[in-house]
Amino acid sequence: MIPFWALAPFVIQLLIIAVAPLFFERFWEKNLNKLIVSLVLSVPIVVFMLSNGMTATLEHQILFDYLPFIILLCSLFVITGGIHLGGDIAAKPSVNTAFLGIGYVIASIMGTTGAAMLLIRPVLNTNSQRKYKTHTVLFFIAAVANCGGMLTPLGDPPLFLLYLRGASFTWFLNLLPEWAFVGAILLTIYYFTDKYYFKKENWQAISADLREKIPIHTHGNINFILLTGVVLSVAFLNKDFFEKTGIEQYYFEGLRETVLVVLILMSLALTKKTVRRQNKFTWSPILEVAAIFLGIFITMTPALLFLNQHAQTMGLHSDWQFYYATGILSSFLDNAPTALAFHSIAQGLPTTGSMVAGISETLLKAIAMGAVFFGSMTYIGNGPNFMVKAIAEENKAPMPSFFAYIVKFSLIVLLPIYIVTQLLFL
Repeated sequence: MIPFWALAPFVIQLLIIAVAPLFFERFWEKNLNKLIVSLVLSVPIVVFMLSNGMTATLEHQILFDYLPFIILLCSLFVITGGIHLGGDIAAKPSVNTAFLGIGYVIASIMGTTGAAMLLIRPVLNTNSQRKYKTHTVLFFIAAVANCGGMLTPLGDPPLFLLYLRGASFTWFLNLLPEWAFVGAILLTIYYFTDKYYFKKENWQAISADLREKIPIHTHGNINFILLTGVVLSVAFLNKDFFEKTGIEQYYFEGLRETVLVVLILMSLALTKKTVRRQNKFTWSPILEVAAIFLGIFITMTPALLFLNQHAQTMGLHSDWQFYYATGILSSFLDNAPTALAFHSIAQGLPTTGSMVAGISETLLKAIAMGAVFFGSMTYIGNGPNFMVKAIAEENKAPMPSFFAYIVKFSLIVLLPIYIVTQLLFL
């Protein structure tokens, strides 16, 4: 049995991630400090697991969960960072809604981080002459940086981790009705909200904006081909696919990650440096993710085992309970480890009906939905949220504070949508 104290490093790690950006910003902005925190908190867990004969479990967590996770995120980050979308078109409600709608769709293909980083600057450039644009960024965070990434393991980190736990690449397409419903409601509310603010704009500025048009254009188009390679790699370079095709002997562990590394190197070699400069591309965001998640993956290893062992005493049984429990924690902690935590709880419960990834399919659906949707409830729920906020502020778009975001947007716009979604689909 896993002792209760073994959960402490994981809990401390998550609390630091939630609190440090708010109260210790200067310390936390350095990636080296993030790595030091991860390593310090990991030491007692590594010692505990090695001394209790759980070396294989720890190795699996690092080699077959952490490394694939980071390599996939890095491939999406580097390849989408080599695509520059430029231009300045009329900032009408229909145009802005189209931007968010396109982002909502491609988020499942290139990931919420990739879609958000590709589109946020063109959206801000398009709205540069408008006074009221904060609402656009808020809906952008919800639609593009979170909810849109529901349909594939590429879409959002928690889904990729559930994919590594055994959910097939195509299983996530079963969430299409929920994805379409939330997207339709979000975009409809946004359109009428933007229409309201559009009427309040200074018409001299709007007239100038309508006249000064620069057609939308892209650079670094080779990366679209490489992005297709990433999608195909995740979809087909796995043991399940090789078993189904009867050529399992040609498959080896790490094949997918090897191909993804090659695609990363190709993107770096084939993309002009000017394109990445236009995107203000730096390695800092992906290094931050690598440093933080090293600690998360190590410290959560005994926590996952503990949750699995005590699952039946936690009072969580139905799909709606898993939906809200996953969602609440995903709002204030990172949604990726939250999804894994509740997957471990579900593994410890008696199962009925169809099974996917070792748990009841209805519970997996609830966990996936809760993690992805509720990641938009705060700035810290999902990685791209803070990145979008920072870019918006750089471009003179005023953004609400951490708590104002929750009170003025999440609770009055997002939460009602997510409650209705649960009532209809779970």
